[in-house]
Amino acid sequence: MNDHPVLARIRLNPYSREVQRDLRDATQMHKTVMRMVPDDLGDSPRHQAGLLYRVDENDTTSTLLVQAAHLDPARLLAGYGHADIKSLGPMFTALRKGLGVRYRIVLNPAKRARLPLDAKGQRGRVVPLSGPDADQWWLRRATDAGLQLHVLTPTNLPAAGTRKREEHGIRHSLVRYDGTATVTDPDALREAVLAGIGRGKPYGAGMLSLAPATAA
Repeated sequence: MNDHPVLARIRLNPYSREVQRDLRDATQMHKTVMRMVPDDLGDSPRHQAGLLYRVDENDTTSTLLVQAAHLDPARLLAGYGHADIKSLGPMFTALRKGLGVRYRIVLNPAKRARLPLDAKGQRGRVVPLSGPDADQWWLRRATDAGLQLHVLTPTNLPAAGTRKREEHGIRHSLVRYDGTATVTDPDALREAVLAGIGRGKPYGAGMLSLAPATAA
């Protein structure tokens, strides 16, 4: 089978009712992308599959990017979208220290609130970060992931969650970062691409996309 994970690029059909539903409900989108991975993966199927995804939208099209060890886009509902699939092996092979890259990632920047000393043993709630605090969070995570950032351009996205009123789960704040960077640690970067970065992975966060930087 595949020695490296694969990436499916799915151009979504805007007239599909299922696509319209999924774009409004991240829980449903997660269920849809999980259809593409093998069955019987145990108690943590997303983690076992190495599945990460992101939705890239512009004024005219919506594209679903899905990364996993094995993917079968044929398991999507008929009419959902047109899929192209490729191995990430060539990208991993090209990674080297000093390589200039362009990147894109959607993140859920957050921190756990500190509790008073008398609350020993308890965990504070997760607090979303925004603005310069979110930028600094991504800068630290990128450094740990083997990237020296040169440009980080944030775009605030709608919060991800479910539309069902009876479900009161956490809504994940999302920020997309685009920019350029230099590879400082290819091994750490490979692991970051495979595992994803930060929280909110079932909600379309954490997937790091890389491409060679183009000359100015």
